[in-house]
Amino acid sequence: MALYESKTELWDLDINVIQPERKGPDTATDGNSSTESFRDAFQRYIQPCLAELLGSSLFIFVGCLSVIENTEGTGRLQPALAHGLALGIVIAVLGEISGGHFNPAVSVSVFLIGGLNIILLVPYILAQMCGGMIGAGLAKVISPSMNYAKVSGAAFDTVQADTQIVPATVAEVIMTLFLTMVVCMGAVNGRTRSLLAPLCIGLTVTADILAGGAVSGACMNPARAFGPAVVADYWSYHWIYWVGPMSGALLTASFIRLLLGDEKTRVILM
Repeated sequence: MALYESKTELWDLDINVIQPERKGPDTATDGNSSTESFRDAFQRYIQPCLAELLGSSLFIFVGCLSVIENTEGTGRLQPALAHGLALGIVIAVLGEISGGHFNPAVSVSVFLIGGLNIILLVPYILAQMCGGMIGAGLAKVISPSMNYAKVSGAAFDTVQADTQIVPATVAEVIMTLFLTMVVCMGAVNGRTRSLLAPLCIGLTVTADILAGGAVSGACMNPARAFGPAVVADYWSYHWIYWVGPMSGALLTASFIRLLLGDEKTRVILM
């Protein structure tokens, strides 16, 4: 059963991407409706949130560790590859359970195009933020204190002056727009989705970090910024990594409506 049933055929959303069908044998009819209701609720609402928590923890752990243990001379290449590979892998492994968001900006953009039930939007974001803290905490536990302190615990510290605010914010908007467009068009929309979506999403993250890492740090993910900021207690210009990605997500939803919308199907949200 889909968590969100669009009122139109515009988006041709793949139901298994929004909410995968239940796997395994059918529930036995034993008259215990409360047990069936709990199982159904668990599979529809709790399991996806747990998948988002686990996937975000693993992705952000790898991402933070790649920054903390970045070898001299590799520059942005090591973090770019680590973030892209880790994200592609967790999407491939857990995407059939939750849709594989692991990013509040992605969840917002998917919700705005009708691919996520509003009931799950806030729980998804909370799960991703908790996953960010878990991943950043695990990275801190296994890292040498000197390396950890040198990079502010993998928190985003690229912006050091007010003169960098506008370029960094604009960079975050554009890079997140690129990422969420790939997610929405490559993994959610039934007319354009591809089996290569996890690879494409991972490569998009890698490309964005290589291109814009020196400008803003190439966050594109508020949960990736929030987790290390909490663990390392580093909040300098942290708001940029919420405003930029969320603005990019809103632009993505607007562009997709312009590309695929018409008068009959312009409004599809409940």
